[in-house]
Amino acid sequence: MKIFEMILDNVNYIGAVALFLIGLRIVVLHTNLIKRIMGLNIMGTGVFLFFVAIGNVSGGVVPIVGANQENSVFVNPLPSVFILTGIVVVVSITVYSLSLVIRIYENYNTIDQRELSELISEENNEH
Repeated sequence: MKIFEMILDNVNYIGAVALFLIGLRIVVLHTNLIKRIMGLNIMGTGVFLFFVAIGNVSGGVVPIVGANQENSVFVNPLPSVFILTGIVVVVSITVYSLSLVIRIYENYNTIDQRELSELISEENNEH
């Protein structure tokens, strides 16, 4: 029962690590460039969930000071600020990466990394 309680207490951290590992697996094992970008986004989501889990306080309330919350324990708002910045960074990386994939497809008619490597090596051998 103690292990089950420990898992329930840390389910946010376990979920964050699971998302990160799923994204890492997609990035490492797939050769399709769009799938790799999706893997990066899943990894980013895992990092965001980890930051949310860090900022969570058991029994904490939203950090807005009101008349009834003077002696309450507040949830840490700093991870939320980091997450907003992280979302902007991940969206920017995704858009830039997808624009590069579009350019690669226009030039080589493929988004598979193996085929792309073969085409580039053939080009280099011709010159």
